[in-house]
Amino acid sequence: MTSEEGGRPPRRRVRVVSTPPQAPATEAADGERLSKVMAGRGMCSRREADEFIARGWVRVDGRVVSELGSRIRADARIELDPRAERQQEARVTLLLNKPVGYVSGQPEPGSTPAVTLIKPETQWAGPGGGPRFRPAMLKGLAPAGRLDVDSTGLLVLTQDGRIARQLIGDDSAVDKEYLVRVEGRLAADGLALLNHGLSLDGRALRPAQVVWQNEDQLRFVLREGRKRQIRRMCELVGLRVVGLKRVRIGRVRLDDLPQGQWRVLRSDERF
Repeated sequence: MTSEEGGRPPRRRVRVVSTPPQAPATEAADGERLSKVMAGRGMCSRREADEFIARGWVRVDGRVVSELGSRIRADARIELDPRAERQQEARVTLLLNKPVGYVSGQPEPGSTPAVTLIKPETQWAGPGGGPRFRPAMLKGLAPAGRLDVDSTGLLVLTQDGRIARQLIGDDSAVDKEYLVRVEGRLAADGLALLNHGLSLDGRALRPAQVVWQNEDQLRFVLREGRKRQIRRMCELVGLRVVGLKRVRIGRVRLDDLPQGQWRVLRSDERF
């Protein structure tokens, strides 16, 4: 086969290593795992870090590290190969308006996962719907946070470990906003307790922002996501939740995305 110029195609340069490369000077037996440091710096998820390391796409202080489980000094300089960066850029993040009856995570027998709604006929046709559906969007797609089966609203599904960590990591500072319809009689100090002072499963909850939206609806802003947290918080102060909808995650809003439909997170949107 010839090139467009009519000559022989250029030979690809292949680097052959007959012995394992020397460990980088920053590697330390008592240091932190490289994958953990990468995830902690927001470069990728730990799973992605292991993939990049195994492919030889990670440099520590200028030297390739390809052995899983390698430990480095916490102040080491880490660089990603351009191939890893391109792979990250190709990964998609989808926004779904989840209806009642779908589970956000691993399904139990008889339940339907929300990811089954990601298909061509449910992609939002409105402005900003994003690139059209392609099967590759489903590979490695996972929810970044939970939304109960009987709740509706904004659910993020992503292939990008950086976004997953940003939204559900232990140190996540991204807040989530909910509109919550309630019934019952609120305890005298109930609103104050909803904002700060309640505990679940023996652990104090982080401060929240809770205000009345109207006579039967509360607006919650949380920075954590315990299992069925809002419903359990309301029960502790005499209220019963009859409707719950998530309308915002960080700076990304549900807006007019119809229920049961999805769109691609735009390049100009940040959580």
